[in-house]
Amino acid sequence: MKGVILRKGESGYSYFSGVFSAIFPAVVERNWLITGYENYPEALEPYGGNLGREAFFWVPGERLEEIVRQQDYPWYWGVLSGFKREVPLHQVISYGLPYADGYTGFWKNPISIQHPMADIEIVAWDSALTLLISRDEAIAQAFRNAYPRSEDLETYNLGEPESEEWRKIWEEAELYYGDGAKGE
Repeated sequence: MKGVILRKGESGYSYFSGVFSAIFPAVVERNWLITGYENYPEALEPYGGNLGREAFFWVPGERLEEIVRQQDYPWYWGVLSGFKREVPLHQVISYGLPYADGYTGFWKNPISIQHPMADIEIVAWDSALTLLISRDEAIAQAFRNAYPRSEDLETYNLGEPESEEWRKIWEEAELYYGDGAKGE
């Protein structure tokens, strides 16, 4: 399992056409569950059989790639979970649906994919960064090759500052949210 965070060096962080190009053909080889989304391409249509659950999309990879290529603008939030084609939707939705806003698991090691049956997870996080987590390290490496300023997510989570910029981000977060260790 390998994770990557893209948070610097780009003019936008949740435009997925570049991400899809970087990890091609992984996108078209899978079906995609899209959940916890905000500001998504209009051509996507929520799955009609949501069975009383929050709305989600279930999209073949070819269709998703086509839609994103035609309508490439930033997703604010969203989790795109990729599944091998033989995994049926009824098994996928028997688990909780992945989400981005408020999910703290991204920032803990060992990294993991939220949905136990998925093998890739692409996350738009407040349109401020993109996360990619994959069971196939070659996919994560392809992403890193396409985005040289991306970082290894496990290293990022260890809190080993790569720069003064990183330290400032965490200091600002502590001022805003308080020190969780003090029980505030």
